Amino acid sequence: MAHLLNVWPSVSARLLREEKVLLLFDYDGTLTPIVARPEDALLPGDVRRSLSTLIAHPRYIVGIVSGRSLDDLAKLAAVPGIIHAGNHGMEIRSPDLEFTHEGAQAGRDTLAVVKDRLSDALAAIPGTIVEDKGLTLTVHYRGTPVLLTGEVDSVVTETARPFVERGDLRLTRGKMVIEVRPDIPWDKGRAIERIRAEIDGPPYPVYFGDDRTDEDGFRVVQDMGGLAVFVGESREGTVAMHQLDSPQEVAETLRLLLEEP
Repeated sequence: MAHLLNVWPSVSARLLREEKVLLLFDYDGTLTPIVARPEDALLPGDVRRSLSTLIAHPRYIVGIVSGRSLDDLAKLAAVPGIIHAGNHGMEIRSPDLEFTHEGAQAGRDTLAVVKDRLSDALAAIPGTIVEDKGLTLTVHYRGTPVLLTGEVDSVVTETARPFVERGDLRLTRGKMVIEVRPDIPWDKGRAIERIRAEIDGPPYPVYFGDDRTDEDGFRVVQDMGGLAVFVGESREGTVAMHQLDSPQEVAETLRLLLEEP
């Protein structure tokens, strides 16, 4: 896996050959450092300015594809002209697109039941947060004592089991989070395909992400001949062919893009 900044001249040359480039980013752990409280993950000022400038450039279309809700993204990353894809792309909003996956919308009542059960079941475990994101739920346990994290996973698994077994829901795991999602054939990769299909060209796709749920996006982008960039320490198991160490290096990459003609 090549470090993106080490091979930047060749990457830059490829981007300059493209008439349009679709730049997509995960949010937490990619554009912003991961923090204990989700509401504290504010978009750094320099990153916000870089994204705004890139959006104004005729070559770039810029978006965020995140597990966060669409409304949450709109508050934290309120950059005019940017594409917001929330809940792993089950809901997308841009100047030219309004999309909500019908299957996800239909599962709201089931999620409400599971949310109440999870809130009760996890009440005695310190540091847990059950976040209702409308179309999905996320159980955060970054603030939970390490000795209790296995118990969190067990409680969530057992609480959701009846709904998982009958095909209503599925669980996915990320960095100190467990997500409860509708069991529908949709992920960040399909969201990227949906976004790209709306753009004439089609544009050259680039996706930056840091977690397991980003792997679907990496696969799709590389199958399109584009660029997938894993953000974090090099790890086995990612399909991404390029890597950056941190959100700070993502910010540096944005600055390099701004230096291009």
